[in-house]
Amino acid sequence: MRVVGVDFTSAPSRRKPITAAHGRLDGDHVVVERIDALQDWAAFEALLASPGPWVGAFDFPFGLPRELVDVLGWPGARSRSQRAWRETIARYAKLDRAAVEERFARFRARRPAGSKYARRATEAAAGAHPSMKLVNPPVGWMLHEGVPRLIAAGVHVPGLSRGDPSRVALEAYPGLVMRAIALSRGESGAPSYKSDSRSRQTPARRDARVGLLWALVEGAHAFALRVDLPMRLAEAAIDDASGDTLDAIACAMLAGWGAQRAARNYGLPAKIDPVEGWIVGA
Repeated sequence: MRVVGVDFTSAPSRRKPITAAHGRLDGDHVVVERIDALQDWAAFEALLASPGPWVGAFDFPFGLPRELVDVLGWPGARSRSQRAWRETIARYAKLDRAAVEERFARFRARRPAGSKYARRATEAAAGAHPSMKLVNPPVGWMLHEGVPRLIAAGVHVPGLSRGDPSRVALEAYPGLVMRAIALSRGESGAPSYKSDSRSRQTPARRDARVGLLWALVEGAHAFALRVDLPMRLAEAAIDDASGDTLDAIACAMLAGWGAQRAARNYGLPAKIDPVEGWIVGA
């Protein structure tokens, strides 16, 4: 089975591309064969349209918190059908950035300090950022750009949208993998291993990437899949101080984990809130 792990950005460019790790599931190994830098939306859309069979794990949220959708009164509020997800995303995608910022700010203004963001159930399970967050990191914009393209491509999104069963898209969160590696070492949390700021791209973070990549190669984590990759790609993951290459490889491993469980809803819960979605492996 072909797998792909995608580290996403809401504004792909030559300087900050979408990073895609391509490989295959081979027993209890994920063999990573190449890393692509997708510098524009056309390249990302071509990836989604590429013929299957493949399973992809994408590092951006697939849904908004039900609490937010209910308060805003958007289509999908108080609905438990799969149509609710498409209707919610369609409403969100139609809004420009100023309109999104205004509605989210109005929602936050009504909430107490320390609880400004609504969270999806899966974010609590995975320790992920709220999908309505627009800065540091801007995952809300990643959803705004990424999910409509999944829908337009007609991929199958388990629990959310029936599509081409040979092209399967799963929501992923590489931080979940890094935390699983830390827990396997008896540590409370993953080390700091990446930064887009050159001043923070330190030798200590590079050493952390070495350790995390080695753990992926050994399968030293709860997902128990080993990553095989040529030395040139290992060196690229270590040298990429943004962490995008390492995160894409971690997502490819999660895609393999989901593919192993294709007959069991790709490892996702039997029942998923069709507005919120679920992170694979959480």
